[in-house]
Amino acid sequence: MGGPFRAQVWVILMPNPPTYTVTDLCQVHAGQAPPPLGAIIILHKMITQAPDRVVSELSVLAAVARILAERRDLPEALSAVMQTLVDALPQADMGAIMLWDQSAGLFRSAAAVGYDVQALQEIGLEQGESLTGKAYDEGRGLLWRTPEQVSRAMANLRPDNRKILARSMGAALPSSAIAAPIQAGAERFGVLVLEALESGAGFSEKDLALAEMLADVIALAIDRARVERRAASAREGRQGDQERSELMGALSHELRMPLATIKGYATALQMDGVTWTPDKQQEFLKLIEEACDEMEGMLKDILQTALIGTDQFTLERHPVNLPRLAAELAGEIQRRSPMHHTVVDFPPAFPEVRADAGYLKQVLRNVLDNAVKYSPHGGLIVVRGEIAGDNAIISIADQGIGIAPADQVFLFEKYFRVRAMETAHIPGTGLGLPLARALVEAHGGRIWIESKPGEGTTVHFSLPLGVRP
Repeated sequence: MGGPFRAQVWVILMPNPPTYTVTDLCQVHAGQAPPPLGAIIILHKMITQAPDRVVSELSVLAAVARILAERRDLPEALSAVMQTLVDALPQADMGAIMLWDQSAGLFRSAAAVGYDVQALQEIGLEQGESLTGKAYDEGRGLLWRTPEQVSRAMANLRPDNRKILARSMGAALPSSAIAAPIQAGAERFGVLVLEALESGAGFSEKDLALAEMLADVIALAIDRARVERRAASAREGRQGDQERSELMGALSHELRMPLATIKGYATALQMDGVTWTPDKQQEFLKLIEEACDEMEGMLKDILQTALIGTDQFTLERHPVNLPRLAAELAGEIQRRSPMHHTVVDFPPAFPEVRADAGYLKQVLRNVLDNAVKYSPHGGLIVVRGEIAGDNAIISIADQGIGIAPADQVFLFEKYFRVRAMETAHIPGTGLGLPLARALVEAHGGRIWIESKPGEGTTVHFSLPLGVRP
């Protein structure tokens, strides 16, 4: 039953792969063009052995491919692969995947079975050093059949590494060993090492061929993981660029109006040949002051949004009287927008919360500003408080234009603005509600919205009455 057996093996790496069979993995189509590259690993080997051994080895390949396809965390996947290999190969008593650390110029253990893993993590092999270094330098699989051959290959171990290896594997040296470079194309990532301890149970050329195939599979999985990391990093970079672009676009648009107000009234006050009455001058100056306040609010939102999640963001918790704070801010809104009628409704003896009063003001101000902006024809704005279990619930309701359900999903995302004809003229950076959410969540609460188009919007947020650990 022996003889040459040419197998073209396609090991498919994909999320949630189907069950593999030998038929799936082994297709004997000499000269067939390879399938499109992507998530497919293509191996082409000459195997001189009995078909039953081929079936066994393909089963090992299938098991390894399934592990690498299903496990997204590469270190965990490599550890599972090593355990599978040592369990499946009767000769192998231990094995390790040694990856090249470019920054340190050393090989480090990425996964190991049969060793004292903690001790092995201390080892750092140079190029050309021991079994790993030799296979890496030659760029091909190497087989050491006898203890003498293994000893000669390990003779150049540096003293510190020799001590670490003795701690990790005990006094006995391997009686036989295999080392296969883990490489994809021209790029080499490291070396797969398998070692046998029992005399007479050494590795063969057939075992070396299998180890080389397994190393190829591991290499392509590592390459895929690196490509995915680079793609994720690129996506994050593009997202950051997009956010910066959106921020600059929002700023340039939203700052234009207050700047135009400031410039217009300042120019009017300086016009030659025009004498303004004191009342008119005060009116112009008041409008300039309000425009400056509007710009300051925008910049403050941007700064605070950038600080949240950094070491510079801290809460200074003190007892806060929520009814008094809500009444203060409602009064500001009433003075600024007389066409709206603001009502504050809290039950008697409403308990204090331990919170950062400055940041709570920011939350209330941002939500109230939205209530005014999105009810352009005036109407009632109600700030209500209630107690629900261990939480204070604050609600701000308006009688404005409301928000469509499809837009409600994105309201707390940075820079999101509702795109509709009736909102096109409404100023804003799209940071008010995201900032409010971040500040509420920093206090241990949550924020949510109820809204119907044409009927108005209610924003609710909770605050714990006690400081949560």
